[in-house]
Amino acid sequence: MDKIILDEQAIRRTLTRLSHEVIEKNKGIDNIILVGIKTRGIYLAQRMADKIYAIEGKKVAVGEVDITLYRDDLKEKSSDGQPELHGSNIPVDVKERKVILVDDVLYTGRTARAAIDAIMDIGRPAVIQLSVLIDRGHRELPIRPDFVGKNVPTSNEEIVAVKLQETDGVDEVSLRKRHA
Repeated sequence: MDKIILDEQAIRRTLTRLSHEVIEKNKGIDNIILVGIKTRGIYLAQRMADKIYAIEGKKVAVGEVDITLYRDDLKEKSSDGQPELHGSNIPVDVKERKVILVDDVLYTGRTARAAIDAIMDIGRPAVIQLSVLIDRGHRELPIRPDFVGKNVPTSNEEIVAVKLQETDGVDEVSLRKRHA
């Protein structure tokens, strides 16, 4: 049975707080770009950009990064055995910008590392910061988020399931047991 960790209201409040923290830590929004990690990170980045606009009255650039080729544990393959690419789309040059990577769940750190590699191949930003909705622990790499929506201690037998309106028709984060 799923245990709801965040409902729609809690996700909205959490994204508002994360947006405020991004503004505060960066002393405004000048030179910032939010880059969502495919898939759900893109929608979270767009929502944060909307919240930042509501707070600051200025738009922030939003991009998306596909980390498929940068994963060290590729699973998603096409019928010919090659990795499936979904493309990255970053509308502005990242050179000398503050890139805020946005993802739904931070677990081992491998996705974040792959996203950092993908960004560095595009250009050299002034700084890369990481914003996650959920930090569930169990890091395998020395990756630390700059902005955390909620820390959720988990076991390796549990799954953190993030559902968003844009992909799943509902906003909620739940915790469930991994099926054997």
